[in-house]
Amino acid sequence: MNFLNIILPLLYILTLSIYGISFFRASTLSEKIKVYLLYITVLIHLIYLIWRTISFSHPPITNVFEILTVIAFSLAVAYLIIEIKTRIRSTGFFILVVVVIFQILSTFFIKDLINVPEVLRSNLLGFHVVSALLGFSAITISAVYGLLYLMLYHEIKSVKFGTIYQRLPNLEILEQMSFTATRFGFLFLTFAIIIGIIWLPKAFENFSYTDPKLIGTTFIWIIYAIGLIANKFAHWRGKKIIWLSITGFIISFFSMTIINMFFSGFHKFY
Repeated sequence: MNFLNIILPLLYILTLSIYGISFFRASTLSEKIKVYLLYITVLIHLIYLIWRTISFSHPPITNVFEILTVIAFSLAVAYLIIEIKTRIRSTGFFILVVVVIFQILSTFFIKDLINVPEVLRSNLLGFHVVSALLGFSAITISAVYGLLYLMLYHEIKSVKFGTIYQRLPNLEILEQMSFTATRFGFLFLTFAIIIGIIWLPKAFENFSYTDPKLIGTTFIWIIYAIGLIANKFAHWRGKKIIWLSITGFIISFFSMTIINMFFSGFHKFY
């Protein structure tokens, strides 16, 4: 397990490098092998997380650096799903930069905790947290695609046709990828909320559905629900969808950080 902890950031750095070569140099070889390398890295990461869960008898959610490796895994999986869904492989470099940063921090500072509160040993809690992090990861990816959309839009409007213009998909495809990530984020967030509602009464005798984190998460869910409905029935397209993804990410980030650290009650344990 310690070996996997050390090898994971190296594998992600190698994968990032191959994706970078493919994007900036248009290498045919790197284009062919990069996806297989990402598959292998994600599989090894999954084995590491399962091994860690079995070894310490609790999901890897007991401290911030365990959470970071789960977030890194969630980002990689969410991106891989979107890449398979859209068959667009030219944007992975921008996502994997974030994955590498999170995994490096986790590898260097992670702590092996055996004695943890009993509530943190719940597998149902593990599914809840992983679903929430997958949702947040998909929302993050959606915002990254939104920013790439705005960068490409600016280049086109300024008549500057550099690497971004030459290598990124067109505006329509970037919008589609951002929206696909938004849908996955909404789906995983829905799973997290349902699991949380089932698990919460079993874990805490004195709990409240008015917890700021719960309210914030519900608010985020409502924003994305409105956006999905507006896209379906009001034909929201282009910048409206892009700004929805960016705004949703900003609110989600605020909920994951400020609200989680200073205002929430029972959510503080992770």
